[in-house]
Amino acid sequence: MTASSSVQYGPRASLVRAAAGTLILLLALDATPARAAAQQPPPGPTPVQQREPAPGQATAAPPNLDLVGNRFAPLTWDAMTEEQRRVVRNILDGPRNSLGGPFNVMLRSPEVADRVQALGALARFNETLPASLRELAIIMTARHWTSHFEWYAHKRAALAAGLDAAIVDAVASGSRPERMSAAERALYDFCRQLLETGRVDTPAFDAAVEAFGERGVVDAITTVGYYSLVSMFLNVDEYPLPDGVEPELAPLAR
Repeated sequence: MTASSSVQYGPRASLVRAAAGTLILLLALDATPARAAAQQPPPGPTPVQQREPAPGQATAAPPNLDLVGNRFAPLTWDAMTEEQRRVVRNILDGPRNSLGGPFNVMLRSPEVADRVQALGALARFNETLPASLRELAIIMTARHWTSHFEWYAHKRAALAAGLDAAIVDAVASGSRPERMSAAERALYDFCRQLLETGRVDTPAFDAAVEAFGERGVVDAITTVGYYSLVSMFLNVDEYPLPDGVEPELAPLAR
């Protein structure tokens, strides 16, 4: 190649190479959105949309919503906050099948209601204590607080669980039952001292541990504590008895 041909064709070759480079760059830039789109997941609902319940699911009232109250007016589903509705679902998804009793009051503080109802399920449905003894602790607590609805509900539960009617009648009158089994006597003495004095002496404690074990003693304390709280909720609300039912408990002499 001569010097003159170098001068004639050199610049043209540079222009060709520059044009080719520009074309390649443009093609690459044009392909980038297509590759990015190909890497994206197929169109679909967002994570928030996936977590949303089906239409009507979140707002539908449970079929057994039956809240009762007196000073605390019965809550309705439409008037509840979502937090209150969540607690209602938690209660009804557990071992209970109704919202009678203290729940209308407790739902005014949803966090309290959720924690207390979980504790109540443990207290009422635990299997450490036989059902008849568990119900004996409950009616003793209802009697201590003169909680009429608690007594009404659990007197029947105690009899259904096999607790002797004579024991139930003695508890109602505030007197010590005359005939009890060793286990009934241990539970009665333990709960009576705990309710009346806030303490338990060594003989009553030792008898309860021998009868129920340490876990059973803890469960007995929990039962008395939980149903004391329930009785206070019901008494402050002046919770009504069912139509046609009269109070069965006379005031206790203190």
